Amino acid sequence: MTYKHLFVGLLSTSILASTHLFAVEPLQPSPDYSRVSREIVDMLEGVHYNKLTIDDSVSSQAFDNYLDAIDPTRSFFLQSDIDSLEKYRYQFDDALRQGDTSIAYEIYNLYLERAESRLEYTLDHVIDMVKGFDYSKQESLSLDPDTIPWAKTTEQLDDYWRKRVKNRALTLKLNGESDDKIIDIIERRYKNQLRLVQQTHASDIFQTFANSVAEVLDPHTSYFAPRASETFNINMSLSLEGIGAVLQMEDDYTRVVRLIPGGPAERQSELQPNDRIIAVGQEGKNMVDVVGMRLDDVVDMIRGERGTKVQLEIIPSQGDGQTSRKIAIVRDKVKLEDQSAQKRIIEVKRGDQTYKVGVIELPTFYSDFAAIQAGDRNFKSSTRDTKRLIEELRQEDVTAIILDLRNNGGGSLQEANALAGLFIPAGPVVQIRDASGRVSILGDTDRSVTYSGPLAVLVNRMSASASEIVAGALQDYGRALILGGQTFGKGTVQVLQELDKGQLKITQAKFYRVSGESTQHKGVHPDIAFPSLLDENSVGESALDNPLPWDQIHETRYPVYWDFASYLPELEQRHDARVEKDPDFTALVEQIEEVRLQSEQFKSISLNLKDREQQRNEGETRELARENKRRKALGLPQVKRIEDIATHTEDDDLPDAYAKEASEILLDFIALYQQQNS
Repeated sequence: MTYKHLFVGLLSTSILASTHLFAVEPLQPSPDYSRVSREIVDMLEGVHYNKLTIDDSVSSQAFDNYLDAIDPTRSFFLQSDIDSLEKYRYQFDDALRQGDTSIAYEIYNLYLERAESRLEYTLDHVIDMVKGFDYSKQESLSLDPDTIPWAKTTEQLDDYWRKRVKNRALTLKLNGESDDKIIDIIERRYKNQLRLVQQTHASDIFQTFANSVAEVLDPHTSYFAPRASETFNINMSLSLEGIGAVLQMEDDYTRVVRLIPGGPAERQSELQPNDRIIAVGQEGKNMVDVVGMRLDDVVDMIRGERGTKVQLEIIPSQGDGQTSRKIAIVRDKVKLEDQSAQKRIIEVKRGDQTYKVGVIELPTFYSDFAAIQAGDRNFKSSTRDTKRLIEELRQEDVTAIILDLRNNGGGSLQEANALAGLFIPAGPVVQIRDASGRVSILGDTDRSVTYSGPLAVLVNRMSASASEIVAGALQDYGRALILGGQTFGKGTVQVLQELDKGQLKITQAKFYRVSGESTQHKGVHPDIAFPSLLDENSVGESALDNPLPWDQIHETRYPVYWDFASYLPELEQRHDARVEKDPDFTALVEQIEEVRLQSEQFKSISLNLKDREQQRNEGETRELARENKRRKALGLPQVKRIEDIATHTEDDDLPDAYAKEASEILLDFIALYQQQNS
């Protein structure tokens, strides 16, 4: 399930009946949003790239999206509730078109009633529930929301909730918490969630309803109500201090989508993409459970004054899926200079000779627009900085250069075009097709070339958008070897449209390589692939719901400089032989296999204490053995505990395995090229 929940979903617990009265006032649609509703339909049908008619087919998918958004873990509604709501399946299109969204509120008001009664009952009985759990019993809980059906009876739903609460209590117990502390944490969770239910805004319901329709068209088209619009604009301008992470709601959890290059989280390096944040705390204060909390409320808690610490409790994406740990990040503003291009040199020994390979790390495609508007001739940009670094590397007599675009999520299209031009003479870089089918070509008009020597581009699954344009162009021109992983596959263009209330981010065009192939959905495939911890089935455009398809248009005219394809068989053979003996790559491959096994194993999880302790201990033993095997091969000191791995990273001051292997491949290419042309 990849629907981006812009609304609150609440974690389930156990309930039999509730003596509390329903206290939440039923919510009603605001007349202010009637016009907005019609504006959205007009833009989706008239401006969106697909120009899709909002009809019954769209309505049916939107109905499922809406239920998915408000009850993602199927914890509140019964099958009988769903059956009673089925009458609305084909009415979403008409409701949005006519500006009468009352059906969205009818559905949501039923959800509010179910949610409040269950949460209140849980708060009344949480003490007895936690003290009564039998952790020696053999039972398990399904963790895959896509396979969980709507409960047919109250008894089935009660049992599902009991298991969810037991799992949370067992996780806390494994983390060393006492029963009293466990009760306190769970009570605070449900009090907080009950408060959130009772503070639901009518505008939030409209936003969720509108997005249930918009996301049928593609995953990047979204409506932002005024508060969400403000948050979106803040994120785009990076104008508030925080941790530098893009977050998303997924099945009750706040998930880290990606880290902002140069931001506090990336510099601190403990938070990773796909980690789930389950609690947030301010320095010196208790942690607040955020499972099921609204995304914008979680973001507000993470933001704060520059220089202060925010405490996060996370479930690491590369762990067992349940064990959590706490980290602290110092808030800061993401500055342009923190995201700017950097260089380093990797020295590779071959026989008696040492070769220098320059690496230019480019976290994003940036340009200081404020300085440009102010007339500052010395404004910073990714192209200017990269050009300067290339010239510095040439002065240092490097044999080849690696352009490192790993984790570069994109940025300025104009900068991507200009940067590609540093490596090619004048020529096309990217084609753009709009909704009417018109194709425009963006290219480099400067015939000068800053660097014409051996070049590789290092990419991974988090390289997206503008990064894919550059990598694709240099691959098509035969100008660079593309190494690493398949890129993200975001080949669409969005614009932000102001509405009567809020904003609509809408897809209006697609990117195409000079070869005519789209970067959409498929991304850029490397010439030589490296193993990756990022699962292509769960990360990337193809993992999202309703992505626009890959297609191609006519190629444009462009020269090909080097015939890399003829060298690839020998390059790959040498690469395979090298990494088979490389301690870093060996450890990485073993870790990838471990993560794969865990992802399969933890689609359901045991609620038995001894089983969970055994799973955790076996996992830690394997991780420790894998790390010490790598360290022994590299001549580094051994570690005795899992906790010591993070604190001993300063021992491992070697270049990262990917960049080092990319250097080796470039040197192989140079040697083969010289042999053929000598």
